[in-house]
Parts: sequence; structure tokens; C-alpha cells
Amino acid sequence: MKSFTKILAALLTLLWLGYSCGVKAPPTSTTTDKKESFPSSALSERTIQRDYPIQPLPFTEVRFTDEFWAPRLLKHKHITLDYTLQQCEETGRINNFRRAADQQEGGFCTQYPFDDSDVFKVLEGAAYALQLEADPVLEHRIDSIISIIIAAQEEDGYLYSNRTIDPDSAHEWAGGQRWELTHDLSHELYNVGHLYEAAAAHYWATGKRTLLDVALKNADLVDREFGWGKIERPPGHQVIEIGLAKLYRITGEEKYLKLAQFFLDVRGPDGDKYSQAHAKVVDQSYAVGHAVRAGYMYAGMADIAALTGNEAYVKAIDRIWEDVIGKKLYVTGGIGSTGENEGFSEDYHLPNADAYCETCASIANIFWNHRLFLMHGQAKYIDVLEKTLYNALSSGLSLSGDRFFYPNVLEANKDQARSPWFNCACCPSNMARFIPSIPAYQYAFRDDEVFFNLYIAGTATLPLKGGQLTLKQETRYPWDGQIDITVETTTTAAQTFKFRIPGWTQNQAIASDLYRFMDRNGDQIKIKINDLEVELPIEEGYAQIKRNWNIGDKVSLYFPMPVRRVLAHSEVKNNAYKAALQRGPMVYCLEGQDQEDERVLHMQMDINAPVRSSFQPDLLSGVQTIQLKGLLFEQKSTSEITSSPLSLKAIPYYAWANRGKDFMTVWIPYDAKGVTPAANN
Repeated sequence: MKSFTKILAALLTLLWLGYSCGVKAPPTSTTTDKKESFPSSALSERTIQRDYPIQPLPFTEVRFTDEFWAPRLLKHKHITLDYTLQQCEETGRINNFRRAADQQEGGFCTQYPFDDSDVFKVLEGAAYALQLEADPVLEHRIDSIISIIIAAQEEDGYLYSNRTIDPDSAHEWAGGQRWELTHDLSHELYNVGHLYEAAAAHYWATGKRTLLDVALKNADLVDREFGWGKIERPPGHQVIEIGLAKLYRITGEEKYLKLAQFFLDVRGPDGDKYSQAHAKVVDQSYAVGHAVRAGYMYAGMADIAALTGNEAYVKAIDRIWEDVIGKKLYVTGGIGSTGENEGFSEDYHLPNADAYCETCASIANIFWNHRLFLMHGQAKYIDVLEKTLYNALSSGLSLSGDRFFYPNVLEANKDQARSPWFNCACCPSNMARFIPSIPAYQYAFRDDEVFFNLYIAGTATLPLKGGQLTLKQETRYPWDGQIDITVETTTTAAQTFKFRIPGWTQNQAIASDLYRFMDRNGDQIKIKINDLEVELPIEEGYAQIKRNWNIGDKVSLYFPMPVRRVLAHSEVKNNAYKAALQRGPMVYCLEGQDQEDERVLHMQMDINAPVRSSFQPDLLSGVQTIQLKGLLFEQKSTSEITSSPLSLKAIPYYAWANRGKDFMTVWIPYDAKGVTPAANN
């Protein structure tokens, strides 16, 4: 077994994700400034009896050394995290807590009553950074903010700076008294849901109970106020369910688990589709309403189902997943097609220039799909996770680490630019908490099984029944399909390695008929053990190898990465006669400045001409580009349309808009019927 220190490190991420098999003692604090306002018995020694059958490997046990993700994690620590903390200070979000604590004069100084949540989310990301690497300066900065939050909390545990600052003139969304509009727009419960998540992360990063005590005091208040026979209203914006599951795992207190289930069961049947309150959650079959709220709710349902065995929850989110994957998912993995409700609309309505694809919705989609994998063990969920991670999600953060997209469109008319911040800053703060956790999605384990879900160069150490197992991955994925995995420690028992075989290697664009490849790829994947090629059956998307692994054993995978043309379902009318380009997990786009003529919205690809791909280390921090032939169509007169041949270059979708505003498109006509000619200038 692993050492006590290693086990504690593992629990850091398990609790962050909301998954854990048991309740353990916290790690030793990195400083002596440890608040003990609760007796030690407040943290239960009871074991959590039920949970996900598959457990993720904590991100503290994974180290990336690749050229794609490792630089992004480094940039998060040195740029994104500092920048978002600074923005929370400069925009008044932290001042709101100061004013609630009577440490500063003035009224509520930001625009929305949910602005408290941005501070909690950035604190969560900062706690993850501390879990990966000690940083006394960052820890002191966190402690200073937490001290302000402690002072802002009201005596009975209520924490909502907007009302505390001026109870008689709260924001119009907040209602005239506590909890009056929790089912609508007050965000009182949404805010503290993010508080609970930040508190769990901070507690396990430092051993300090400062923020955890704030969270528990608030959760106890919510438990006294809400429930059957008390206030019977759901949160307007879901997320508290996930946070309560984390508090349950830390404390073993059943009341937090029951409260989370109450907030799910009290939803519907006569509420608003916008917040998924139109039906009881167990009766829902279709994704409706605000996409972030929906994704958080589905993830929360998965957590509570894992902890309670509620099969009705599982059946519901399985049905909803089939609906999303079959009719409502963008080719980039984004969800939420309209800005009108920041969410889902009718089936197959997937506009490009007006796509919403909120960055927060991509994070929620990853949360949901990861939990479905942990529940079912099928690779199709990781296929969606990977698609979202490399495309829709990565588009939300600039290469510089300090500029953001809120919506992520798939077509632009030189009218889109990344922003340094937003009045509604949920997306920047969400990226700040999400990026450092990405290593947690690479591996998972169950008994003697190890799941290889993401292929990223680096090392990982796994706790297994046969002993500690250390693995080393070498690969240039996502740019190259060659993956070499070396065992660096010896196990005492046979272990089953389960390697995800991405759907795109099996001529499957997605696990539905929403997207398909224009033609079949005949190239075969290859698997070798110690340089000997083997054929393995693929079950539920995984190739399995069971054996006693010795030091130096090597598994090599080869995934061909030809350029593929993706077609949408015929019901997606705006993509008729058009194709998207994909290579490996990456979706591509045309951006104006890479072309001979910038007017990419009026071009057609030549599907009969050869296509090439090459890596350009000096372009956009290093990207694999696609070169192809095409035509530019122009409307010369009412009756005359001309076409001119030209060479085209496509870049990965996530990398666009890092050089200023430009024309951009993901879906490129392959037939003249799909082309809109450029107006004659």
C-alpha cells in the first residue's frame, strides 16, 4: 500500500471531485495558523459505504511533461490565477465582503448578487495550486481573503454579501428577505455551493479549517431552513448539490447528503424549463434551459446516485445524455445553442455565428461526462470529455492566459474578441478553478483495473491492490498518435490495463448519428507489448491487457491521425453541404489571416485535392496545421458569380482569436450549394 502521505494526497482530488471511498484525517497544515472553532469530533470517522465504482486518480499524483498541457498548467499558476485574483480585488468582488464585514464603507459595489461566487471559485483554483506545489506567498494571500469572508459571515451562518451590506436595499434579484427568490435569481444557494467546493479544496490542501468552518456553519443554517416541511424550494441555479456531497464526504454527516437530495427532489413539476424545474428530475428525458445549470444538475444527480444508489437518477441522466449527444452537441463538444436562455433550444438547432457554447457549460459538460464514466466505465463518455476539453473548453482561455471567451462561436465576421474580464465573470473564475485539475481526468482505477483515459506525456503513481504502480507516458498527443507507456515499478499481482481507443480511430465521430465522417479511414491502430504487436478485443471502448507488470515493461499504442471531414446530421440545416475538419481529437477552423484572402466565409474546400498536415512550432505557441485547396466565390453582378482557386490553411479551433478580430469558420462548404458568395466590392 501507499504511504500515509500518498493516501492523503490521493484524497485531495477525490474530495475535490466529490468522490471518496472513506473519510480520513486531513493533512498536516503547512502553517501553524489553524482555526479550531469546531471540535475534532465534528469530522466523522464513519466510512462512506457507497460511491462510484471507479475512482479517478488524483491530480496530485500526475505530472505532465508534454508540450500541450504542461505549459498551460504553468501559465495558470503564474498568470491566470494571479490575474483572476487581482480582478476579484480590482472589480470590488472582495470589497463586497469587506463592506459586509464593516471593514469598509459603501454599498454593494459590483453588478450581480452572484459575484461572491467568483471569489470562491478562484480560491478553489488557488487551493488546487497549493496541492500541487507549496507556495507560502499564495497561501498567505488566500488566508487574507478567507479572513475577510469569515468577518462577513453573519452570526447564524448566512453568507450573502449583497444582503448583509444593506438588508433593506438588496439587489432586485435577491427579494425582500432571505431565501424569497432562491428558486429564481437570488443565487444565495448557488454562491454557497461554490463556497463549499472551495472550502473542501482549501481544507485538504492546507489542513486548515478556516474556510471549512464557514462552509459548515452556512450548510447547517441551510439545513435548518430548507427541507420537507420547511422551505420547499429548489435552487434557481444548481451547484449546491455538488458542494453538499463534498461536505458529506469530509464530515460523514448524513444531513448534508439528504439536503442535496432534497434540492434535487423538490425541483418540478410545475416550474420553469430555464432552471430545469419543469418536471421532477427523475422524470426528465431531454436537456432544456440554461446549459450550465443543467450540466451542474446532471453532475449533482450522478454524485447523489453514486452515494445513495438512486437508480432513478441514473436512468434520467442516461436518457438526457442520449438526447444531448444525439441532437444538441456541437462538433467542438460545446453545449448551449442560444444566448436567449444561455442554453438548449430545439433539437438539431446548432447555429454557428450565433452559437452560445458558454465556457462554463463546457466545464459542466466535462463534469457530467466524467461522472458518467465513473459510474458506467464506458469510453464514449471520455470521448465526449476529450472533444470538449481540447476544443470548446480550450477556446475559452487565450494562449496568454489572461483573456477569455464567454460564448464560443463557430463562425465570426471579424466581430469577436477575447475579453480581459466580464461584468458577469463566471467563465474566467471557472477557468481559474478548472485548469489545474485537468490531470485528474487522465487515469482512473477499480480494484485491479487501470483506465488510461487521456494520452498526455508525463508520470503518474497509482494505488493498487498489488502495490504502488508508477507509469511514464511519452507522446506528442494530440499532435501525434504514437504513445509509449513504460512501467517504472513492479507490482505483486496481475493488473488489467484498459486503454481507451478513441471513437475517432474507429470511424466514429461521436456516439450517435449527429456527426459522421465523410469517408472511412482504413488505417489501423497498432498495439505492442515490449515491441511485440498484439491484437486485443475492444470492449466498451477499451483494449484490455492483464498481466503481472515488471519494471521496464512497455506498451506502445499507435493511433493514425489522418485529416477527417465531419458531416452533420441532415436536420442541422445550417451545415448542409458543409464539413468540419478534424485531426485526432482536434477540430479545425479557417481564420482569415492565415489565407491568401481573408474572406473565409465565402470559400469552398476542394474535397478531391490532396490534404497535408504539418507542425508549425512558431505559430500560436506551436500547432499542427492543415493545408488544403479551395475556391473563393464572389458575386460580380446580379447574374455573375466567379470562383478563384487558392490554398487554405486550417488551425486548431481553440487557437483562433489570439491575434485580434478576424473572419473565422469551422464549417466549410464542400459543395457550391453551401457557399455564400462574397459581395462585389
